[in-house]
Amino acid sequence: MNTELQEAAAAAREKIKDDANNNHETKHEDGRQQDGDDDDDPTSLKERAFRAQPWTRQITARGLIVSIMIGSMYSVIAMKLNLTTGLVPNLNVSAALLAFVFIRAWNKLVGKLGYVAKPFTRQENTMIQTCAVACYSITVGGGFASYLLGLNRKTYELSGLHTEGNSPYAVKDPAFGWMTGYLFVVCFVGLFVLIPLRKVMIVDLELAYPSGLATAVLINGFHNRGDKMAKKQVRGFMKYFSVSFLWALFKWFYAKTEECGFNQFPTFGLKAWKHTFFFDFNTTYVGAGMIVSHQVNLSLLFGAVLSYGIMWPLIGDLKGKWFEADLEESSMKSLYGYKVFLSVALILGDGLYNFIKVMSFTVINVHGRLKNKKLKPEGEVQEPGQEDKKQNELFLREKIPMWVGMVGYMAFSILSTLVVPTIFPQLKWYYVVVAYILAPSLAFCNAYGAGLTDINMAYNYGKVALFVLAAVSGKQNGVVAALAGCGLIKSVVSVACILMQDFKTAHLTQTSPRAMFVNQVIGTAMGCLMAPLSFFLFYKAFDVGNPYGEFKAPYALIYRNMAILGVEGFSALPRHCLQLCYGFFAFAVGVNIVRDAAPGKVVGRWMPLPMVMAIPFLVGAYFAIDMCVGSLVVYAWNKLKPRKAEFMIPAVASGLICGEGLWTLPSAVLALAKVNPPICMKFVSK
Repeated sequence: MNTELQEAAAAAREKIKDDANNNHETKHEDGRQQDGDDDDDPTSLKERAFRAQPWTRQITARGLIVSIMIGSMYSVIAMKLNLTTGLVPNLNVSAALLAFVFIRAWNKLVGKLGYVAKPFTRQENTMIQTCAVACYSITVGGGFASYLLGLNRKTYELSGLHTEGNSPYAVKDPAFGWMTGYLFVVCFVGLFVLIPLRKVMIVDLELAYPSGLATAVLINGFHNRGDKMAKKQVRGFMKYFSVSFLWALFKWFYAKTEECGFNQFPTFGLKAWKHTFFFDFNTTYVGAGMIVSHQVNLSLLFGAVLSYGIMWPLIGDLKGKWFEADLEESSMKSLYGYKVFLSVALILGDGLYNFIKVMSFTVINVHGRLKNKKLKPEGEVQEPGQEDKKQNELFLREKIPMWVGMVGYMAFSILSTLVVPTIFPQLKWYYVVVAYILAPSLAFCNAYGAGLTDINMAYNYGKVALFVLAAVSGKQNGVVAALAGCGLIKSVVSVACILMQDFKTAHLTQTSPRAMFVNQVIGTAMGCLMAPLSFFLFYKAFDVGNPYGEFKAPYALIYRNMAILGVEGFSALPRHCLQLCYGFFAFAVGVNIVRDAAPGKVVGRWMPLPMVMAIPFLVGAYFAIDMCVGSLVVYAWNKLKPRKAEFMIPAVASGLICGEGLWTLPSAVLALAKVNPPICMKFVSK
């Protein structure tokens, strides 16, 4: 796996160098340079914008306005995905594309008004993408569909009122005030923790950070391809955005209740529909399926077939034998308990294996680098190329002082130690202090591992903290302390990793790291406000957490039950569930071993991803079918028109995601105003 990533990273770096060389060779032709979207701009202006722009000029007013627009829109979309299935694709590439689209539209509007627009550079594109991603990342990782929502009363009741360890005192219903305060203190700590190691990880160790590198390749590509291809991407995005939005509006008229409309269309017949196997015409998930890999989509489908196609019908037939027949369907001692705990077993098996693998890989790699450095004679050390030297020089010139990182980390750690126990009295202040003493080393290990493998292990570090705190805090305080502490560790580690990936993008697009850091701070502050606002838009308008509704929020129940397991141990499990959990845990570990140990790429490529498989166990099969339709579209497009597919798929997928995703806003407003759709389209048996 590592070899493949290194090869891909090397190829991407070569592409960036080739683009830069091509750009350099053609910049004198016809007195023009293809470094933006405004062909009428003088070459000298564009060269200055690319070569020696001070960091203060890379942060622009229009860039911040566009960042707010994209960050806000993606916060709503990501929250919807989080609360429905818990699976949110990486939208970094999409955010970079939208930044390009919005600024092109801005420049055209300014031109029509008779003004000269400032050239749009790759540095400004990077700034907008960074700020927008920092904003919506808080929505994705802020715990609104997992550890924070797991504290509310509905999740407490779904976990079983009489379940041992599920204390009635372990309830804290969502409120804008405490959620926003919690996010501000725990997320800002992560911004400062790895600043002193910026040069070491990006320049000295030359870590790949494949996601950050891919974003840099895309941004450089936007500004090197020329105006014709950029126009095609903009048209493609706008076309499919409009189609997706209007389709969502059309569907709304037929969905008077949750059982009505195209979202409940029995595509494969009523019997399959009862087991959640149907295509629900959701363009957001089709677009998401076009972005993620086929391995993710097929893993979702495999998990759906295994659970809703085979296991749940078989266990359901054992009602009265394995569990009492008169239990409610939502009881944790009935079939629902098997759904939750088998999902937990898969997630823990996959998480533990990858945690050990990445940690081992990190230690071995660091040791190998130190050993090679000692053994290599000075003359054998490979000198960086001219393009690499230029990137390193620009990256190191705009230094972020070390004292900023140290003072910032200390200040926010102290503030967090004071604020978090006030919000959650069950989480004692000394646990917070210990967490922040360990956080820098955990953040380094995670960021280093992500640089090598592109796997952000923040959620797994959070789960380790969850089980430790659940075990040491006692039955009365264990659940709340575990969930709050999980969020604290996860936020620090995740934000630090995202920042390091963005530094990699800045390095390759020759963007000032100082400007990048300022934009990351602005984006994080925006996210700490937008994420709670997005959450309450759904929480007030829809039935969030209902296991039979659209907004199931499956991870809230999973995280709460992991905390209960940490407090009570295996006594919380229903009958025969422990044996099944052992089997699924072993399956998750075994599949990962086969994928990593298989000699050829073919076997590993078709191995399912256990953590992804776990999602349909609770949610159902319908969205897995949507995602697979997205994969099918990509496969067919690549076969029929591969050259066009390469640059149009991100634009089309982004349009599909944003169109129906944005319809959520007027839909929620209508729901809050008690305006219901006029028609109920429903299918019933004879």
